[in-house]
Amino acid sequence: MKDIIIVGGGLAGLTAGMYAQRGGMDTLLFEKMFTGGQASTTNMIENYPGFDDPISGPDFAMKIENHARKFGLEIQYDEIVDLELEGKIKKVKTENKEYECKALILAMGAEPKKLGLDKEDEFRGRGVSYCATCDGAFYRGKDVVVVGGGDTAAEDAMFLSQYVNKVYLVHRRDTLRATKILADRVIANKKIEKIWDSAVEAILGDDQVTGIRVVNLKTGEKREIKVDGMFIAIGVRPNSELIKGRVKMSEAGYVLTNESMQTNIPGVFAAGDLRHKPLLQLVTAAADGAIAAYSAQRYIIEEFDE
Repeated sequence: MKDIIIVGGGLAGLTAGMYAQRGGMDTLLFEKMFTGGQASTTNMIENYPGFDDPISGPDFAMKIENHARKFGLEIQYDEIVDLELEGKIKKVKTENKEYECKALILAMGAEPKKLGLDKEDEFRGRGVSYCATCDGAFYRGKDVVVVGGGDTAAEDAMFLSQYVNKVYLVHRRDTLRATKILADRVIANKKIEKIWDSAVEAILGDDQVTGIRVVNLKTGEKREIKVDGMFIAIGVRPNSELIKGRVKMSEAGYVLTNESMQTNIPGVFAAGDLRHKPLLQLVTAAADGAIAAYSAQRYIIEEFDE
């Protein structure tokens, strides 16, 4: 039996693992794909304390993972298929094995939202992408579109403008929601054409993306634009399907906790972008992870101290 099991290897999960191991807890972290979460798909990180020079997302994620492993954190790449949250001993189930622990930290993070258009799923990997830093290099010298107006959309447009011929930025409003420093960079970039008050109505192409049809939400005017790639950056949704109906959540599916990261179930904690909070940032994910580990350790001492 483990002291603590962490589900999710993003910044919140890795930080929780680091603090738990450093606190003397026998800890196991599960990640189904790759550690780092959304940070590992970010082009450059320049707002994390202590990194006065920008660092790439993958490099940042690797540093955090290496730091956690130095404290002895065990990381297992496997997908969780079920959780048993009730009872003093928690159970974590994969396809082939069942694990037990005294405390559980949920850190499954969030994932990009979809537009819900025809061909969106069909063309994923054939012109439709949710990760500019992952797929941008495939469109060197070509025309692409970014959909969205927040920080991610602005970052994606700026990143892509380094490689592609032209970036169309489609946003439902007439101003960006991104932070001022990012918005100013996008506005000043001559390779980015801003298409305001508009939404993508259709994805064009037979076997892959060849263009999009855009509708102006104020005038109703429609326009077809030839592009080779479409990058969707309209926000995220929490990866909370595994625990739906088992812990208290917001209407949007984010887990509700107190300031100690405790859910409504004793011994079950949540951290990072999975948790309902006002700001989803790397620095808040790390803070959540540290608090969750501390709270889990205190819970174990109080409940299992013989």
